[in-house]
Amino acid sequence: MDGKIFMVATPIGNLQDISERALETLRSVDVIACEDTRVTAKLLTSYGISKPLFLLREYTQPASLDRLIERVRAGENVACVCDAGTPNMNDPGGRLAKAAFENGFTIVPIPGPSALTAAISVCGIDIQDFRYYGFVPNKKGRKTMFKEIADSKNPSIYLESTHRIDKTMEQMSEVMDPNRIIFVGRELTKLHETLYRGTCAEVMAMLKTTSTKGEFTIIVGPKPKG
Repeated sequence: MDGKIFMVATPIGNLQDISERALETLRSVDVIACEDTRVTAKLLTSYGISKPLFLLREYTQPASLDRLIERVRAGENVACVCDAGTPNMNDPGGRLAKAAFENGFTIVPIPGPSALTAAISVCGIDIQDFRYYGFVPNKKGRKTMFKEIADSKNPSIYLESTHRIDKTMEQMSEVMDPNRIIFVGRELTKLHETLYRGTCAEVMAMLKTTSTKGEFTIIVGPKPKG
């Protein structure tokens, strides 16, 4: 009998955000497939969980995915986690989910922390519909992306790293209506969590007086009417 695959969301910063259901799942499975064994080991140690870890390199080494699928076919239950947040939200997990359907395996979502939904809940922007871009491209496609966001009548959400946040904010300010409201969440759920809201110029000024270190989730409000 085939095993099951559980896609388990883990904390994005605050360890207390993990759910009881997630912990129960991690305790019950035969093996935990993860993005980085060192990161996952720290999480498991925090909750007294000891399980075999399987490094899932579904993009760089497809053979690892094949080996994991064979283990499920042999009857093992597998939990898939990423370093932080929900699998397949800019993290590994998508190809495993695809393989589960192709092989007829049972796949179960164990929902939980997500920088995307955390930012939406506190941004102060009415969001009924939005476009999610993931991480800003390093080079090719950056200007095109910002132009699309500037012209969008719906909110836009994307992620940025500490190394490029200044450049991103500057490029946005060049194409954005100066009165456009944006929200920036820095280090969401972590010790140095900081929330910024205002025009592009206002947020840039606030970042300069606080810090540009960390991971950023940016929500751009819709293009003003008229």
